[in-house]
Amino acid sequence: MHDPTSEASPSSPAAPPEADILVRFLMADPAGRVRLAPDVAEAVGASRMEEIVEATLARTGTPVTVTDSPDGLIVTGPQGSVRAWAHQTPDGEKITGLLLEGVRYEPPARRSPLPLPATWLTLVLLVTLWNVFTLWTATDRSSWCAGLATLAAFFVFVEGCGAPAQQPRLHRRTVEAAALTALASAYRLPALPAGHLTMALAVSLAVLAGVVFLVARARLHHWRTPVSQPLLFPLEGTWYVIQGGGRPLNHHARVPEQRAALDLVSLGPHGTRTRPGRDLTDYAAYGRPVRSPCRGRVISAATTIADQRPGEIRYQPLYGNHVFLDTGHEIVKLAHLRQGSVTVRPGDTVEPGDLLGEVGNSGNSSEPHLHFHAERDGVGLDLRFTDVGGRMYRGRTI
Repeated sequence: MHDPTSEASPSSPAAPPEADILVRFLMADPAGRVRLAPDVAEAVGASRMEEIVEATLARTGTPVTVTDSPDGLIVTGPQGSVRAWAHQTPDGEKITGLLLEGVRYEPPARRSPLPLPATWLTLVLLVTLWNVFTLWTATDRSSWCAGLATLAAFFVFVEGCGAPAQQPRLHRRTVEAAALTALASAYRLPALPAGHLTMALAVSLAVLAGVVFLVARARLHHWRTPVSQPLLFPLEGTWYVIQGGGRPLNHHARVPEQRAALDLVSLGPHGTRTRPGRDLTDYAAYGRPVRSPCRGRVISAATTIADQRPGEIRYQPLYGNHVFLDTGHEIVKLAHLRQGSVTVRPGDTVEPGDLLGEVGNSGNSSEPHLHFHAERDGVGLDLRFTDVGGRMYRGRTI
């Protein structure tokens, strides 16, 4: 009998090992796909797996090749490309995990030459320097006060929305020095005329009040649906919240089940950020232990997904290596763990404080951190802790 798996189009020589078996899987007949990916067929159902494959081939056409890219594996046929992720057994004979993106892949026209933190800090420095110039050239006290209110509003916004403590120390100190230079201009005030209440002063004061209100509101925000019982904070030592609170401080807020989620990084002596291409071990969070925040049954766990290179996000399972716990009242999710570090399996029961794994950079993650949230019926819950009080918002040190 003819076996379609024997005539698959070859993958790119530069592609990772998973590319070859992925090509064979896509070019096989339905029975051959079940043989190549029995775990996937069991998890989603053979018929559902076949629907996904047929939809993928409708986007790409056949035959297909698989190549590697900064965005992940790219399945390409005569009609287009899609992104994919696959995990295989050590002998390369079976697929144990598979993702096929449901839209055609279009490579980015260009990639930003500067990482986002560098772009952000450049903007902060430029605005600060402009305020330095404005304060030192003010012609009266009213104009000086308007400039100071503008500077204060800008720094309230940066402190509330920019998580400055996660930036390298040299960058932070440069911006702080520029701000102190602006404040030093106050020595000119006795020699300046009083001036008048101008529209510029009124607008700057209104902007300052508005920014203070918005940041305070976002920091104090809660969804009025807390977890049923306070949790144990899952990390030891000093941590920094880079995503938390309400809009606009938490990018999770737009996703219903993640709306109260936290992203936590560890603060090293030079901040958590480093330029893309540096080692994972350059981040203070990487490899730190993650402990169970509650008593619960493990309903999902993964430990084989590769950690991302810092500053890059390849197509992978969203949560990467993870542990999901069912407490009986809600589902608690801890994600982006280090490859090979997860210590539990589905069906295990854990107690508060039990070791679950280590902080990593797998899944949809650009730097080592812990993603942590709780949900009930697909709705995110406000987190409460037995050992940490107060609201969890971006910029807070725990």
